[in-house]
Amino acid sequence: MASDNGEFSFPRTPTKGRNGLPRIQTHGKKQEEEICHDDSVPPVKAQTIDELHSLQKKRSVPNTPIKGETQPAFNEEERQKQQLQSISASLASLTRETGPKVVRGDPDRKSETPRAHVTHHPPINLSTSDSALKFTHILYNLSPAELYEQAIKYEKGSFITSSGALATLSGAKTGRSPRDKRVVRDETTEDDLWWGKGSPNIEMDEHTFMINRERAVDYLCSLDKVYVNDQFLNWDPAHRIKVRIVSARAYHSLFMHNMCIRPTPQELEEFGSPDFTIYNAGMFPCNRYTHYMTSSTSIDLNLARREMVILGTQYAGEMKKGLFGVMHYLMPKRQILSLHSGCNMGKDGDVALFFGLSGTGKTTLSTDHNRYLIGDDEHCWSENGVSNIEGGCYAKCIDLSKDKEPDIFNAIKFGTDKSVTENTRAAYPIEYIPNAKIPCVGPHPKNVILLACDAFGVLPPVSKLSLAQTMYHFISGYTALVAGTEDGIKEPQATFSACFGAAFIMLHPTKYAAMLAEKMKKHGATGWLVNTGWSGGSYGSGKRIKLAYTRKIIDAIHSGRLLEAKYTKTEIFGLEIPSEIEGVPSEILDPANTWPDKAGHKETLMKLGGLFKKNFEGFLNYKADNNLLTDEILAAGPNLQ
Repeated sequence: MASDNGEFSFPRTPTKGRNGLPRIQTHGKKQEEEICHDDSVPPVKAQTIDELHSLQKKRSVPNTPIKGETQPAFNEEERQKQQLQSISASLASLTRETGPKVVRGDPDRKSETPRAHVTHHPPINLSTSDSALKFTHILYNLSPAELYEQAIKYEKGSFITSSGALATLSGAKTGRSPRDKRVVRDETTEDDLWWGKGSPNIEMDEHTFMINRERAVDYLCSLDKVYVNDQFLNWDPAHRIKVRIVSARAYHSLFMHNMCIRPTPQELEEFGSPDFTIYNAGMFPCNRYTHYMTSSTSIDLNLARREMVILGTQYAGEMKKGLFGVMHYLMPKRQILSLHSGCNMGKDGDVALFFGLSGTGKTTLSTDHNRYLIGDDEHCWSENGVSNIEGGCYAKCIDLSKDKEPDIFNAIKFGTDKSVTENTRAAYPIEYIPNAKIPCVGPHPKNVILLACDAFGVLPPVSKLSLAQTMYHFISGYTALVAGTEDGIKEPQATFSACFGAAFIMLHPTKYAAMLAEKMKKHGATGWLVNTGWSGGSYGSGKRIKLAYTRKIIDAIHSGRLLEAKYTKTEIFGLEIPSEIEGVPSEILDPANTWPDKAGHKETLMKLGGLFKKNFEGFLNYKADNNLLTDEILAAGPNLQ
């Protein structure tokens, strides 16, 4: 567990944690303020594990300079040495006082003479290990060109495509492994996080995390070279988070170079110690005999230590979404709402948020030539307005064409990381989008658009939502999937993902919904439910709503014209639908008018309403701070009476 000064340790007098394992406790020892130069280290004198951990934490320097204070002048060699000291501390074993001997540069370039290095000289005795005698080469914040060279030379299966993108393979894992993700359950997270049925947070204890951390760190330190990225999350400078990614592959380093915010040379000089660290051991597996492990893959998050460990998977998306989960925990503590959404801004400064699951058109509709792109996936809504969490975009490449998605198609060029799998993805800096707004920040949102691809064909193309309805549908996170013919299933299948990103949220969905409602009310934002799915019948009998019509609807929302329309209320869901929208046939605005089989429409509408209610039952056991608010949310759902 972390204290105000950031120390971690095991108790001298063992205190039992979960399942009888030792619990990490904080000791309020005053942290040394001066920079610690580890030129030589005497034998460790500590008598207990907690003393070792305390000593180790004191080596985690340099700290970030305080703005306004005069800083000592360092030449380039001294500055690099300080960076290496900080990296060595990050790679320190939990059972040793200091980190490994590290040197900057590529070991395969024999002509290079390292200018800066950090050396620890333990006495040679029977307890000295081979790892204590070797150097680990640090490839620090390499450029895309340098990472291309590393990947092509040393990572089998990597090559440059005709568009200039780096194509590579992620090994056996071609997607995230949510069943192998674990979160430490301790005093820090016991009461804050969402645990139990329906939650994405599968618990592990502190002791097991330490075992996996040690395994990852030992593996990384055993390599001749590791890649280290120091970068930022959140474009809002008041709430920026410093992250350090330590990885074994150039592919991973390039991916995070593209996805996180890239520091300027001056920002890198003042980076200091990270707020959060990822240890990505890639293909190196966890020990299956370790408690809580269910496979050779484990993605472990310790929010008290502000660390993440990845074992047994080379899929780079684990890092991106792992950090998103961290932001879902850290930002609400600052009264900042973290959002899984797209975001764009008009020329007059009007901002819109787009929520939607896969296949709803979130990327297509949020990428608009007439509007500035703030971001495509992860955002924060603070007292300052909205800000992108990331410095890049992560797009699906299946069926990608220049006609359909010209900006994304053109963005996949030199400096882009691309996986050649069924789940083919491309990661590229947001600057590759011509109308990207840099810096990626904007004023408070004016419209909140919830997208659903309703394959049942009973939701209106657009509905204006009350605040309670916005919360209900935000918590539900609905869309419908159409099963392939090989499955032998003809009917659509409803799928729900709380807050349109259940796999990444850390707190209970109603907490995010309450924050969203509070901010929408304070800043006068309007909620909308937009159906990009079927009309005139369910999948198989009806037709998909034309993209041109949906774009006209979105344009009317952006311009404010839709607020001036006349509205009528639908049955069952109680949604307000406009009577007319310029460029959209009026007859399709009410789904009941488009179904030739009126009885079939009513039956399907009742069926979908029942699925909504069944899904929402999973949230009823949560005791919200405001019971009236909970009642309002429930009343905003479908009425089957």
